[in-house]
Amino acid sequence: MDPTINQLIKEFTPPFHNSVLIFTVILVIILLSPLVLRRVRIPGIIVLIISGIFIGPQGFHLIERDNAVALFSTIGLLYIMFLAGLELEPDEFIKNKNKSILFGTLTFFLPLVIGFPVCHFILGYNFLTSLLTASMFSTHTLIAYPIVSKMDLTKNEAVAITVGGTIITDTAVLVILALINGIQSGNTDWFMWINLAVKFLLFFLFMFKLVPVVSKWVLKKVENERYSHYIFVLATVFFSAFIAELAGLEPIIGAFMAGLVLNRLIPKTSPLMNRIEFAGNALFIPFFLISIGMIIDLNAIVSGPQAIWTAIILAAVAFLGKWLAAVYSSRLLNYSALQRNLIFGLSSSHAVATLAVITVGYEMGILDSNILNGTIILILISCIASSLITEHAARNLALQQETNYYHPREIQPDKILVTISNPSTMTFLTDLALNISASKRKPPVNVLSVVQDNQQAKEKLAETRAILNKLIKHAAETEREIQIITTLDQNVANGIRRIITETSSTDIIMGTSPQSKFADVIFGNLMQHLMHSTRQMLYFYKPQQPVYAYTSLQVICPPHSDKEYGFKNWLGKVTQLSKNLGVPCCIYSDKETVDAITQAALRMETSGNFDFQPMDIYKELIPISNGFSMTDLIIFIQPREGSVSYDTDYKTLITKVDEEKANNPYLIISPNQHDDILY
Repeated sequence: MDPTINQLIKEFTPPFHNSVLIFTVILVIILLSPLVLRRVRIPGIIVLIISGIFIGPQGFHLIERDNAVALFSTIGLLYIMFLAGLELEPDEFIKNKNKSILFGTLTFFLPLVIGFPVCHFILGYNFLTSLLTASMFSTHTLIAYPIVSKMDLTKNEAVAITVGGTIITDTAVLVILALINGIQSGNTDWFMWINLAVKFLLFFLFMFKLVPVVSKWVLKKVENERYSHYIFVLATVFFSAFIAELAGLEPIIGAFMAGLVLNRLIPKTSPLMNRIEFAGNALFIPFFLISIGMIIDLNAIVSGPQAIWTAIILAAVAFLGKWLAAVYSSRLLNYSALQRNLIFGLSSSHAVATLAVITVGYEMGILDSNILNGTIILILISCIASSLITEHAARNLALQQETNYYHPREIQPDKILVTISNPSTMTFLTDLALNISASKRKPPVNVLSVVQDNQQAKEKLAETRAILNKLIKHAAETEREIQIITTLDQNVANGIRRIITETSSTDIIMGTSPQSKFADVIFGNLMQHLMHSTRQMLYFYKPQQPVYAYTSLQVICPPHSDKEYGFKNWLGKVTQLSKNLGVPCCIYSDKETVDAITQAALRMETSGNFDFQPMDIYKELIPISNGFSMTDLIIFIQPREGSVSYDTDYKTLITKVDEEKANNPYLIISPNQHDDILY
């Protein structure tokens, strides 16, 4: 056989040993996970964990959980805790410190108090084994934190006290582990406790006295270096985690403290924050979730009746303890049932900290294989349950939030960016931009064309500028100013994103050819990329005639679209378009959403000509849409994936309407998102 073929067979024989191939497999999983999510309605966290099970030693054994995988897993866990600290409002955290202590105390002691007698009297383990196993119930890992982050609930008090409680309970469990380790080794004198107390004190002095001073100096002195700030932040996070470990604390505590320290020094809308969020959510955190799946041993379920019995008891006790902690904390703090469920969902997942405690106990000979296997099963069950409970509670809690979103951005002048790819539609897109702006100051509308950077780039750039310059005269007729921007980039989406940042744009308008199938365009790669990587208001426009030829606006909204952050922003834009064109606007959605939009329109004192039609859009819209004329502009409000009103059925509805009314003009509006949302 050919040596090359032999080498290929060797490289692709599981488990893979080539580090480049291993890394590629992980990246492919991270890449394909969103595609899976579009077809199955389960949280992305679970998809990544299940993927880890399949490729790990207990699945198809494609990848070993070696030092490299463990390293990226650790980085991902530290990143989650760092972002948790970075997103907390310091004033809110200080204000809620007593509540965090209350929850931390309950979520530590209740599982411990319930778990110890169960392990000692029902499972028949000795004192040290029962104590260590029961302490494992008290730990939890914030696996579901990215869910509340995407739902814009990180500032909710229930989330804040859960994050604070995580630090408290994990620290307490580590103290127990140190105590048991001392008893096992016969070293329980006062010197050990004094040594531990001194380490704790030195660690907190280092974090809150030295790190802020050094960070302020570095971030100020190297402000002209593009990537230095990010490298410094990473170094601070991981060194803080290392110092915490030296002090006898869990490394996640050091990462969380680093987030708190750097919180005030990193603006929420800065390029540095964007890099931090992008790297964590695109690579490190998904890597951590996949690695969690790789440690789950499904064979443990069939290893014997004792393992199954032990696993059932461990899972029951773990969930009961965390549930009671959430219940009593909510009652004492007067939280709602949804906040209680959110606390329970966030604090019920057992992962790395739990595994660390059990692994140490197993290696010390305190715990047996039944406890180890039962804990592995608990990790699988709790991670899935935590994700489902958190997403359900977070979504319903987000739906109950008030929508009085008159944020500073919304009262600032609009900065509209029109992207041109087809010269035949450029005047249509520009006219739309000129008619949605409600700003009295009316700053210039920026018109952008991104030219592919290749051998013909210079000629293409000159040609594009000549074409776009015709828009300046066109805009002058409306007494508005147009600024032409042409740029080179290897990738169109990246070029658009770069100009969005440089121009601080608030609204981005894109178009397509009138002959294009709209569903293919709006769900294509470019749109999906921009919806996932930007937070501005996005418009995807398929014109059929000049904007002044429209006789009405037919606006279709998904249920709960009034709960989105950018609700009043898009409503204001639609109102302004209706007013400027002098045409009526009819809004279709379910009764609750229509009522909310009606009230919002009244509070905004709009002078638009509105008609509100409550209905089940999934059943009644298609027949009604048959009555839309060619001069009706059909507007769909399309939320971003993971937001409160997002629904895959809504995409299907858009496709059906497109098929029925293929020759109609369409406008898709994707509302702007909160600056703190993670992607």
